[in-house]
Amino acid sequence: MQELLTQLYNKAEKTALGGGAKKIAQQHEKGKLTARERIAYLLDKGKPTFEIGLFAGEGMYAEEGGVASAGVVGVMGYISGRICIVVANDATVKAGAWFPITAKKNLRLQEIAMENRLPIVYLVDSAGVFLPLQAEVFPDKEHFGRIFRNNAIMSSMGIPQIAAVMGSCVAGGAYLPIMSDEAMIVEGTGSIFLAGPYLVKASIGEDVDAETLGGASMHCEISGVTDNKYPNDEACLDAIKKIFSTMGTNNQAGFNREKPALPKEKIEELHHIIPLDRVKSYDMREVIKRIVDNSEFEEYKALYGKTIVCARARIDGWAVGIVANQRTMVKTKKGEMQMGGVIYSDAADKAARFIMLCNQQKIPLVFLQDVTGFMVGSRSEQGGIIKDGAKMVNAVANSVVPKFTIIVGNSYGAGNYAMCGKAYDPRLIIAYPTAQLAVMSGASAAKTLLQIQVSTRKAKGETVSPEEEKALLEQITNRYTEQLSPYYAASQLWVDAIVDPLETRKILSMGIEAANHAPIEKPFNVGVIQT
Repeated sequence: MQELLTQLYNKAEKTALGGGAKKIAQQHEKGKLTARERIAYLLDKGKPTFEIGLFAGEGMYAEEGGVASAGVVGVMGYISGRICIVVANDATVKAGAWFPITAKKNLRLQEIAMENRLPIVYLVDSAGVFLPLQAEVFPDKEHFGRIFRNNAIMSSMGIPQIAAVMGSCVAGGAYLPIMSDEAMIVEGTGSIFLAGPYLVKASIGEDVDAETLGGASMHCEISGVTDNKYPNDEACLDAIKKIFSTMGTNNQAGFNREKPALPKEKIEELHHIIPLDRVKSYDMREVIKRIVDNSEFEEYKALYGKTIVCARARIDGWAVGIVANQRTMVKTKKGEMQMGGVIYSDAADKAARFIMLCNQQKIPLVFLQDVTGFMVGSRSEQGGIIKDGAKMVNAVANSVVPKFTIIVGNSYGAGNYAMCGKAYDPRLIIAYPTAQLAVMSGASAAKTLLQIQVSTRKAKGETVSPEEEKALLEQITNRYTEQLSPYYAASQLWVDAIVDPLETRKILSMGIEAANHAPIEKPFNVGVIQT
């Protein structure tokens, strides 16, 4: 675990440099703060923060030199005591240009703001869409234009949106700040125009400089596009703090909270409890004890469906319902042994009922995933595993209380779905460095893929020697294992972050506090299920 954490911190430090020291120095020479410096200045000192999508885009666009953090920094934090989302273009990364993964990350940040009714701040400094990849970022439903649609929807929902133009703001990107509720601009560095000087010259033959075309004075004094101008980044950010200090409070969802208490068990022991060996047993209850207040929780149906632990507890004072996979071998009352990490019919039935209870009682749900899937085989099929699994998936899908997912270890197949994977709208989804996400384990997948390839070649009349088979298996395993990595999942934004397990309580507490800003308006209804 220590090796994995060292790797995590080293990767995070390198990624946080964005375009590198030289590009950072160039920002400073222009009198500008970097994206991360702007966020650090804006957010309340001493209050918790959570960065979303740090590793988004990792390993992508290698031919373009890579796009660290997708060229945009997203953080959940506090401004003037109010929890919010801050989105800042990183001009050190390709001048803040929009790649496909940049649009996906921005949409995820807006989604979090919309789900939780959180104010959102845009710190704009972008050269616009990366033209060589425009077809992958421009016209589709989940592309660039969806961001402006979200601007309009959020405004109609009463979610405050504040934009500060602190650098370039070009072409379609010019609509983002102006579709926000308040728009401000920094003198000398900020500019907004649908077409820059070069394109204007090419299009209509007009010679015009950037300041006259779309500078701070023009937009504040002539066009009226921006509300106010400020002499530097700091003054502009101070103005945002003042706006936040005058905002009224939200209606709340009303989740229960008492005085927080630390776990009685040592939180640091999380580093030792979770094994790196994918098949080694451990007791998920020991993980729970180091996350919940006073290390206390009350199990639901503790003697039934033992491969899933369901429990009521508190995290930083917030009442939560926990649904966790159990990776130890367990014994049923009938004396049968059940494999750990596998969801059996009784466990699925128990979890579905517990999820329904939490919805009825308005208790947020926390899923701790270490799951290899649902039990297979003739006995399970005859026992109705598909029916019971569908019941659990139905309950998760229709849940109206906020859901939070932590991928502790394995996250394979339909187990990912039933335990509230990304497709089931968790408010936040994080992974430990020990996590793996895939349809099935690397070993199982590699053997299956090998059998398919060998059978295909034999069908063509080709022979495959044991040596060739071994080399082929190694090649398949290496390729598949790379995609199992939590960093691959984070690069695709299948998870919001990879975190040190010691950060779990902080992130869950912030997530529930954010969710408490959004009253539950939809009644809970599972529809038609087979019992």
